Amino acid sequence: MLNDIVAYFADNGNTYLGYVWQHISLSFEALLIALIIALPLGYFSYEKPFVRQLSTLLTQGLRVIPSLGILFILIPFIGVGRLPALIALVILGIPPILLNTIVGFASVSENLLETALGLGMTRLQLLTKVQFPLALPHILNGIKLALVEIIASATLATYIGAGGLGTLIFTGLGLYRYDLLLIGGGSVAILSFLSMIIFDLSIKGVEHYEK
Repeated sequence: MLNDIVAYFADNGNTYLGYVWQHISLSFEALLIALIIALPLGYFSYEKPFVRQLSTLLTQGLRVIPSLGILFILIPFIGVGRLPALIALVILGIPPILLNTIVGFASVSENLLETALGLGMTRLQLLTKVQFPLALPHILNGIKLALVEIIASATLATYIGAGGLGTLIFTGLGLYRYDLLLIGGGSVAILSFLSMIIFDLSIKGVEHYEK
């Protein structure tokens, strides 16, 4: 097994790096789009209880749908390739960011907000200098959860021709190549683990700074 893994990297190093780049670029592009959608919607949901209820129901509904199911639903409408994979991953990434954004803003003390307003802060200053910094640990935790889920689910993008490390996994399954399974699955696990470590350190740094 070890010899097969070493031989693969010796013969296909550039191909492997191409798969890693496809996986990372697809994952981070999906995360960025999910952030652009979920962060403003999370703040708006915090401000409006009715919108909060709708957002909560929406996110719960999205979590029920498996990522592979989303891909198959999209194929008849927009075909195969990177775009349907990107849309599916964005849909998966929105719920944890949205819910943790709502929780983060809701966790800010009302007394603190009233004090800030009493000192003459505008709504924009209140958001940028008080609410967002205090809500940031929760938001970062939501981003972490979203990214880990996106990285794991991006392996399914291979099903519809979007590339990535899933190519190694599914090729290994088809050819009974355990070395490819280990390389592909191990690489995805490492990317997820590194993402968790980076965000956990970021959250601790933010919490330490706030203290």
